[in-house]
Amino acid sequence: MRLRNLRAIAGERRPGAAAIVVMAHRDNTGSGPGANANASGTAALIELARAYARVPAGTRPTGGTVEPAHTIVFLSTDGDAFGGLGAAQFAADPAYRNRIAAVLNLDAIAGQSPPRMIFAGDEPRSPAPTLVQTAAERTLEQTGAEPARASALRQLIDLGFPFSLYGQAPFVARGVPAITLTTSGDRPPPSFDDTVERLNADRMAELGRSAQSLLASLDQGLELAPATASYVYLGPRLIRGWAIQLVLIAGLVPFLATAVDLFARCRRRRIPLAPALRSYRTRLAFWLFAGGVFAVFRFAGAWPDGAPRPLSPGSEAAGDWPVSALAGFVVLLALTWLVGRERLLPRRSVGGSEELAGYTASLLVLGVLALVVIAANAFALLFLLPSLHAWLWLPQLRDRRVALRLAVVAAGFAGPLLIVASLALRFGLGFDAPWYLAALVAVGYVEPASVILTLVWAAAAAQLSALAVGRYAPYPSAAERPPRGPLRKLIRWALVTRRRRQVVAPEEAAQAL
Repeated sequence: MRLRNLRAIAGERRPGAAAIVVMAHRDNTGSGPGANANASGTAALIELARAYARVPAGTRPTGGTVEPAHTIVFLSTDGDAFGGLGAAQFAADPAYRNRIAAVLNLDAIAGQSPPRMIFAGDEPRSPAPTLVQTAAERTLEQTGAEPARASALRQLIDLGFPFSLYGQAPFVARGVPAITLTTSGDRPPPSFDDTVERLNADRMAELGRSAQSLLASLDQGLELAPATASYVYLGPRLIRGWAIQLVLIAGLVPFLATAVDLFARCRRRRIPLAPALRSYRTRLAFWLFAGGVFAVFRFAGAWPDGAPRPLSPGSEAAGDWPVSALAGFVVLLALTWLVGRERLLPRRSVGGSEELAGYTASLLVLGVLALVVIAANAFALLFLLPSLHAWLWLPQLRDRRVALRLAVVAAGFAGPLLIVASLALRFGLGFDAPWYLAALVAVGYVEPASVILTLVWAAAAAQLSALAVGRYAPYPSAAERPPRGPLRKLIRWALVTRRRRQVVAPEEAAQAL
């Protein structure tokens, strides 16, 4: 099916002039009438455009005709109910990509709930505070109350794991100030009960006038820097992103200092870390293999496929778990683990120094991982710091009860669970949130680099969990390794045979010459 955006342009006097975009999507999931989402936004878009309509030659202009000072694009997008496809396409349009000063998105503005402003993006950025504050003031003038915003914690989660179902997200990701006015929550309302009888005409009129007033303010000289930054609103106050990043990085310093000190103690006591690092390497190889198998299943059509955009929570891809494919995936990984675990099983008593080496190796890996996360997106430390600070205590709890050590290990999973809980509660996914997150990985919305960093973290978590339950063993020496099984023998035979052929072939060619 081919998607199509429709646009009307007012005030285009010279090519390359700054443009203000007012948009609304005109599609829905097809499960209902969609009177609010998004016939209400489309109706407001049409009425706003009507005031800027050109007057035909030979006729007198009406009192409502407005001559804009900027180029104004009235954009009706398609496919936005399925991940903001139309908005993403327009945001990437080279004709407008570098000249858009601001974007106002109208989505579900006739609901029964109070007005709400959404400005999360697909990248850890936020729109210009000038746009956000002006929109809040214009909405206050028309409705008597400022539009609600996400809480400080939710804004921080959106910076650490950028995600939004509304059309402003791809613009913010490209550095364009953009906001959405709506009466819905973080998830657009479902269309199956979105009927005309449930519309709030007064609310729609108030937000329509708010949009008109905001557009007039933008057009009449409000200067907006064509860029985005990062910040979090804490009540009426605004905290800059760099300050939040400094706090998160400061929270990392005690862990790094302790991990380095632990490494230095191992060095002074001549405790070898190589076997522990090789043990981690084996676990990492398994997790990377799991990621590769996931990618193979995706190319085989077992997982959802499509554009790298957020999936509609009401779609089949978001809620229908492919049970048979998941079962096959788990069985394949289980068989692979049975082959690789032979060199990770404790076959003798593991000494205290060897356990300490296992902890040290895992914590050092996590420290390096944290530094990489800072370079990629420092806000993502929000999800990593709980595991760092919890698992730092594990070497001190080696002689305590297993239940206590397991509780500390479980506490380290608070960060990833925060992402899953955000998807489950904020976006109404419930128990489908884990699969929805996997589907975002499958379609490419979650970047491969983020997936690899997660697998590196998972391998460290696996080694620390093995230490906590007493099932850890350092990588065995040549004398301690178990005999190869039939599968490993077959793989070794294939590799050796291939190498011999690669060596023999050049020799035979030289003899022929």
